[in-house]
Amino acid sequence: MKIVRIGDGALELPSAEEVGAKAANLARMAALGLPVPPAFVLPVRLCADIVAGKAHAARDLREGLADGIAFLEEATGRSFGDARKPLLVSVRSGAARSMPGMLDTVLDVGCTTDAVRGLIRRSGRPRLAWDCRRRFLESYLETVAGLDPAPLAERLNELMAGEAVGSDRELDSEAIERLVGDMCRIVEDSDDGWLEDAATQLERSAHAVYRSWMSERAQTYRRLEKLEHLEGTAVTVQAMVFGNGGPSSGSGVAFSRDPSTGAPHPVIDVLFDAQGEDVVSGRRTPDTEQALARVLPSVAEELASVLKRLEREFGDVQDVEFTIEDGKLWILQTRAAKRTPRAALKIAIDLVHEGLISRKQAQQRTTDIDPAALVEASLNSAQPPVAFGIGASAGIAAGRAVFDSEAAQRLAATGDPVILIRPDTSTSDIAGFAAAAGIVTTVGARTAHASLVARQMGKPCVVGCGQIRIDSSRQCAQIGERVISAGDWITVDGNAGHFHLGRCEIVLRRPEAELAELASWQREQDTEPAPSP
Repeated sequence: MKIVRIGDGALELPSAEEVGAKAANLARMAALGLPVPPAFVLPVRLCADIVAGKAHAARDLREGLADGIAFLEEATGRSFGDARKPLLVSVRSGAARSMPGMLDTVLDVGCTTDAVRGLIRRSGRPRLAWDCRRRFLESYLETVAGLDPAPLAERLNELMAGEAVGSDRELDSEAIERLVGDMCRIVEDSDDGWLEDAATQLERSAHAVYRSWMSERAQTYRRLEKLEHLEGTAVTVQAMVFGNGGPSSGSGVAFSRDPSTGAPHPVIDVLFDAQGEDVVSGRRTPDTEQALARVLPSVAEELASVLKRLEREFGDVQDVEFTIEDGKLWILQTRAAKRTPRAALKIAIDLVHEGLISRKQAQQRTTDIDPAALVEASLNSAQPPVAFGIGASAGIAAGRAVFDSEAAQRLAATGDPVILIRPDTSTSDIAGFAAAAGIVTTVGARTAHASLVARQMGKPCVVGCGQIRIDSSRQCAQIGERVISAGDWITVDGNAGHFHLGRCEIVLRRPEAELAELASWQREQDTEPAPSP
């Protein structure tokens, strides 16, 4: 089976229909000379046959993986499953249109016990090696093996309590090694050899990514976004780079412009000593562009340059995933950024003024925007907020409090607006997102997958409201002495990142100047003489 190679001198520029938008953009970035880890891609056309369980598809997948791994080994000088210079890989999805967080990803594949020893030899960092093993087990067990992650999370919490630390980032290498041993014992009944077999890990991970195309959340997203015509996902296998190697390493997501307001400055979320899933999952609250500039100024400058270059290359606002490994910047993904309707209008006009797109292109990009979604909301003399977070998606909404997606759908069906309040959000909450008028989380980031989806849907969203304590069993939340019960009216301000009690008065204003400019372009186009035959 033909695979597509990316990086290490490979010059092929495949289409998004063939290999998914993610891989197509990776190939373009590699061709531009940007720092992209080498990768290979199994095509979209294999997806339907894998899902259907056809025998030839499984054979094609194995052959493609073997060919691709040989390419990565040559490109990196490392060996998959090796005990001295191990190669670890990520296994990622990618449809022709972006579906942020809806399909599966498996990280650190190939991290056997032998690979751990090899990473220690190569890096001199036992904590990095054991942390990769832990992360692989967490990712694989939930995504591929389909096991309940709760026992693993419980053991991690017990270990942190025993070590008197507040987060897994504070655990030393010895503690993480013990955690890995406990995790292996928890899942030993499901081990049919995969724990120490890198090839089996890879093959099953690729199968899982293909099968995630038919997951409930992915199907719901395609229905909501009118993407039912898409034929499937590709599978991209990429050499791992490690953001979890210490204070000069990290992972993050950067937008070349503010996707919530359209303001012409980058928006960056970064977690130091972390891998990418820590950021996009929304389970941790990251640092911002200011922290990156302070801690790693040369990386911040390089990233700013990359963002500008990618905007020029693609002619649109970019959403970029990156990793920093020992002070070196790697670009893992770029795609057109999901944005609020208000931001979409401003960005389209600004890109015309900057000469990056034509007026006709701007009109095409704004044709499907609902004029009602363009209003700018503000509060009219509201009471002071009771909680503060990060405005992840602009707008203001009032509604009745709910604490899970099912409740959001039930109450919204009665006609009342609802505000979905969650500790964090996952892409499995997509139906609740669609039903809610606004979203609030106690942790999370502007660049997490849930924030991206909220912006795409035009829903006000505030993340990182750490003052809120949610009691899921009682269906309520507490802020200091105040208790918010299911059904109580609350107001969320995605502009300022504020959380208010009660139903606040909201004032709406249309962006008349931008709308007038867009209308004038249309009039000019309408009065242009028809071209001569």
